[in-house]
Amino acid sequence: MSVQDDQRENQMVDRFNLEVPEDRKRSDIDAYLTIDGQTVAFELKSATSKGVSTVRDLGPNHFAKWKNIHWIFGVYNRTGTRLLHSYYASPDDMAPWISSKERYIQPDVELAEHAMRGVSVDSVINLFGEKDFYTREEARLIMKNQWSVAQYREAADLAVGKELGYSLDRMVEIMRSRAYYVMSRGATLNNPHIPLSYIEKLPKITTEPAITLRNLVRAYLESTSSTDEATA
Repeated sequence: MSVQDDQRENQMVDRFNLEVPEDRKRSDIDAYLTIDGQTVAFELKSATSKGVSTVRDLGPNHFAKWKNIHWIFGVYNRTGTRLLHSYYASPDDMAPWISSKERYIQPDVELAEHAMRGVSVDSVINLFGEKDFYTREEARLIMKNQWSVAQYREAADLAVGKELGYSLDRMVEIMRSRAYYVMSRGATLNNPHIPLSYIEKLPKITTEPAITLRNLVRAYLESTSSTDEATA
């Protein structure tokens, strides 16, 4: 995230009186709103004349994260220093755009899963030979820096003296995990933009931003609660 993007995000947090955990990491939820005993997650984005940039390598993990999230799009002046107005999007508002991107990469996701299922005992034996156990160094040749030290320790299913080892079956699992990771990296979109034409159809917030946002979120929560009760 650039310094300017970070400043805009902080400005939206202040304007809408949202909450951000002190230990928040870059990949975490941007902000939260506590309303009527519920905690609502928010994605915060600033808009330009080209629309709204999303993320690099947009893929399945992002779709899962965004399914139930609310959005605020801030529209700034030309210099990007002053927030002019904002748009609010509920999960239902964003569902069509998210679903369209999900459908676009679905064939690639299926290809990654197919490649993963193709990894077998022979795949491990062809690479390392047939052994009673495999070492962490051999496991690292597969997973590299994708795993932490703790993950390598947790994955080990054999004790070889004072060292931890991996069975043939466990190495197959590890190689499948890596195959899916490598293939799924290609099953992504590079920073697709949400067009302004999509955003401008959303509820616009110009005055009393914190109050207006809460009214919009409350209305959405009440509508979904009523729908759930009707279908129960």
